[in-house]
Order: sequence, then structure tokens, then C-alpha cells
Amino acid sequence: MIVRYRIPSKSKYKNVPALRGSLKFHSQMEASYYDYLQQLKGNGDITHFLMQTPFHLPGGIKYVIDFVVFYSDGLVEYVDVKGYNTQIYVMKKKQVEELYPITIKEVNKKNFHQLFIKP
Repeated sequence: MIVRYRIPSKSKYKNVPALRGSLKFHSQMEASYYDYLQQLKGNGDITHFLMQTPFHLPGGIKYVIDFVVFYSDGLVEYVDVKGYNTQIYVMKKKQVEELYPITIKEVNKKNFHQLFIKP
């Protein structure tokens, strides 16, 4: 009997997948943002959040946003955690914002550390 193993290839954008319990995240930064949201939920700043929420675009195209965050004061925030902006991402984000009445907040390497600074 021959047993074949798939050798994992290196990520195109050098992201390292992460686990939090039974949840698998595409990157360490996305997992850290999840941890941040759990902290906000524990503090009562947010009521809950959704992960990997799809938006349907014309032509059968789907855009999946990383987090939809529901704050205690009623504010809803749409967050995408990105290590690198591809042309396809920029195009889809623009299309979602044109079709739906939302603004997508982008969390990236440049602004990620600012989340943890108290005003």
C-alpha cells in the first residue's frame, strides 16, 4: 500500500496560518485580531462578532470579509485583516462598498499595533 502525503507549499504572501482552539486563521495577524475582539467582548465593549461573512457580487463572485463587529453602542464595523493588498482585493473591496451601504475598515501591518494603544 502506498501512502501519499501532501507537502505543504509555502504561502505566496508568506503568511503563517494560526490556530485558536479549533478555529483556523489564515494568518497570525488575523488570529491576533480575533484575540483582540475576544478581549473587547470580555470588557463589554462589543456584544458579538461574526467571522468570514460573505458578500455576493455580480457575476457569481463572492467577497468574504474577515470580521463583522457589533459594538455595545449599536455601531457595526466591517473589518478585513490584510498583510498585503492584491489588485483583486482592492477591486472587490471597492465593488462591495459601492453595492452595499458599508465601509470596510482595513487592518494591516501599518495600523495593527495602534489597536492596542489606549487613547
